Amino acid sequence: MNHVIDVLIKLGILKEDLDYHLIRASMVIIFLFFGYQKWFEYEAQVLIPYISNGRLIFWLHPAFGIRGATWFLGVSEWSFGTFLFLGFWNKKLGILGALGSSVTFICTVTIIPFMPDGWAASAGSFPAMTEHVTFLMKDTVLFSGSVYLLRQDVMRVSSPAKQKRESSEVVLSH
Repeated sequence: MNHVIDVLIKLGILKEDLDYHLIRASMVIIFLFFGYQKWFEYEAQVLIPYISNGRLIFWLHPAFGIRGATWFLGVSEWSFGTFLFLGFWNKKLGILGALGSSVTFICTVTIIPFMPDGWAASAGSFPAMTEHVTFLMKDTVLFSGSVYLLRQDVMRVSSPAKQKRESSEVVLSH
């Protein structure tokens, strides 16, 4: 095991911010591809049961129609993905992306309890998931990644400001 650990260290697994950058890049890619799907009719049809049973997003169909709802989601996902991408350089924009990402995954995870046929009756129902719930379960991890990025960006934005305030207080006290 020590050899494996040594190899991982040499490969840069302990490099500063590797996890942060990998999670950010992964989230950007996810929003790019998931947002892209929203422009097509097949995706609009697939999302009908998800949107219809989402306690936080059910209003999208009445407000925008079936295609308009998926376009709204696509624009939102591309916007959050863009903010997350820009967060590589501008942490304040990264905060906007991570906030939007967090809200996105809160909205999707809260669909799980209300998804019709989400639990396989043939296997005794809960906790045996059908493909509808399985598809949404990934969003629990994506929510965690969003919160991680949000925390990191807030800390990175607030630390320099805090340090600047503390150093000016020291100068003023002398």
